[in-house]
Amino acid sequence: MPVAVVVGVAALLVLLIVAGAAFVGFSRGVDADGSAQGNAGATPDWGALAARQLQTAPGLRYEGTMSADGRPVRVVLQVSRAGSASGAMTVGGLRALVVSVGDQTFVKAGPAFWRTYGGESSHPENYANRWSKAPATLFKMNVADVLGVTSIATLLGKTTARPAKETVGGTPVYRLRTQRADYFLAAAAPHQLLRVHPAGPGDPRFQATPLADTAALFTEMRPRVAALGGAGDPGLRFRPGTLTFVNCDDNVHGCTIRLPATMTSPDGAVPANARAQLRATITAEGRALGSCTGSGPVPANREMVLRCTVGGRVWSAWMGRARDIPGAHPYGATARVVGEAVDRAGVRDLLAKIDRER
Repeated sequence: MPVAVVVGVAALLVLLIVAGAAFVGFSRGVDADGSAQGNAGATPDWGALAARQLQTAPGLRYEGTMSADGRPVRVVLQVSRAGSASGAMTVGGLRALVVSVGDQTFVKAGPAFWRTYGGESSHPENYANRWSKAPATLFKMNVADVLGVTSIATLLGKTTARPAKETVGGTPVYRLRTQRADYFLAAAAPHQLLRVHPAGPGDPRFQATPLADTAALFTEMRPRVAALGGAGDPGLRFRPGTLTFVNCDDNVHGCTIRLPATMTSPDGAVPANARAQLRATITAEGRALGSCTGSGPVPANREMVLRCTVGGRVWSAWMGRARDIPGAHPYGATARVVGEAVDRAGVRDLLAKIDRER
């Protein structure tokens, strides 16, 4: 039986989330009247006081802006004590949902968002309307390390030096400089966290307020995490080989697609837990007969063979008619290989982490 095969390949965006080791420093600020401000008035145990105050909050709400390609990006996040987060970002009138768990942040947005701001002008459909790792051009921080209550409180609890006093909007604050971010805390005890300026591109600036509770946060976050199975990883690129069909002719139960692939980026050693995902669709007579996905880990030699099987009522009905009608009945397939950030089994571990925080 003649077989028409068409293979597509996705162009992928590289994402790097940077989490640097923290160092601590203190700025010498200028008060509103222009006078230099040293350490006068700062108590030696201010860091411990600030840490204790921060630990009374079950979580934090951050609201602020950063920039991407010269355009403002508005970000609203609710962050748990451990640093898991849920919220949204808006840029150029386009909105993306955001969820962060572990050391990874994911977004879900439409094709216009990915085409304009996600670096996917050729193939926005690879990521549109599905959870994928956040594009590095918009979101580059490790949320747990930079914005999590526990992480910030631990940093403050180790602080023994006296900070210099500054003013922010006329309010006296202490500014704690670290490699991850600058933290602005009220100069008056108990030194509440007021603002955070994360390091990195886009000049991000967030106002911080404590959450009274995290019930709404986890209600929103848990279904988002549950939907991360198969989320794309734009940091991995692949070159597909030749697509073939396995056990398809005269098989009303299903058709297996087989596609070799080689990881081409990033260079060097294969990243830990790197995975490849096959997305394929079988067509015949101008219509789709079904789609399937399959995934697997990327081995050290970067070469793998991916498979997935199309089945179901539409395929079964078409193949049943083809068997009953003499003659050739060609069918074909389109397929692409993308990086996979979370496999479906990995979602269970992420949900367990979220549930432990509740």
